[in-house]
Amino acid sequence: MRVREHEDEDEWGDLMRRGNVGDSGAYRHLLKALAPVLRAVTRRGLARAGQPLDQAEDIVQDILLAVHLKRHTWDSDAPFSPWLFAIARNKLVDALRRRGRRVFVNIDDFTETIASEPVAESVRASEVTVHLKSLPKRQRDVLQSITVESNSIKATAVKLAMSEGAVRVALHRGLARLAAKLRNE
Repeated sequence: MRVREHEDEDEWGDLMRRGNVGDSGAYRHLLKALAPVLRAVTRRGLARAGQPLDQAEDIVQDILLAVHLKRHTWDSDAPFSPWLFAIARNKLVDALRRRGRRVFVNIDDFTETIASEPVAESVRASEVTVHLKSLPKRQRDVLQSITVESNSIKATAVKLAMSEGAVRVALHRGLARLAAKLRNE
């Protein structure tokens, strides 16, 4: 396997060098050689993240486009694979971030465990209020805006005059604090 990887590296680097000086045939050959490797890497990354594999082809196309747009940044004296796989990793991470952490569960399997009568709304609201009051003001305001009022991070940032990053941090810390408190109770 190591020998094969080394052969690919030499061939890919040569094809990229030739492509960068105007050999369009070599460049097309490089992209065709990279596609199945990138497809496998992308599918493995999606599987490792617990995500469906249906987005792999879109991510591969994003990677190939990025390679094309950034090919002038590759140092022809440097190995090609690390440069390529850094782009691939970044595009995969970008795709996973855009997609978010979504887990789809068919609730039909759990119908018997779901309560048949909903909990009174006032009970939930009072419990939420009690738990939110235990948080520092900034975290409480962020959680109130996002979880209770259903505002987006962007709307919450505007409303509370914070950056979106600060809102995310406050949200994460507030949720972590609530989770720790509930575990201790």
